[in-house]
Amino acid sequence: MERQVVSSGNPMEPVVGYSRAVRVGDRVVVAGTCAVWPDGSVDPDPGVQARRALAIIGDALAEVGASFADVVRTRIFVVDAADFPAVGEVHGEVFGAIRPACSGVVVKALLDPRWKVEIEADAVV
Repeated sequence: MERQVVSSGNPMEPVVGYSRAVRVGDRVVVAGTCAVWPDGSVDPDPGVQARRALAIIGDALAEVGASFADVVRTRIFVVDAADFPAVGEVHGEVFGAIRPACSGVVVKALLDPRWKVEIEADAVV
């Protein structure tokens, strides 16, 4: 099967050996995505971070011929459980009618201390 990979341009992708998203056949897997803007800035608001992460995910899905409607599972990682309502609300704006399986996990930290949320998505096209 053909393997399509999506790069977000992150300089760590070739160092670590990962892609923003990979499509093989009808399956698309999007890596954990945080809210980094093109200039490297990160908004401190968890809802804004969720919205930005989902925008990046949406772009990656589109690049391999998928959309949010194809998403069957998401995983939301937050460093503070108190942030989950704001993040969940944004997730609901995108996925309310689609209703993928979703996990919400509180983690000790993410790789950049500015990040409050990281989101993964799996899709079937």
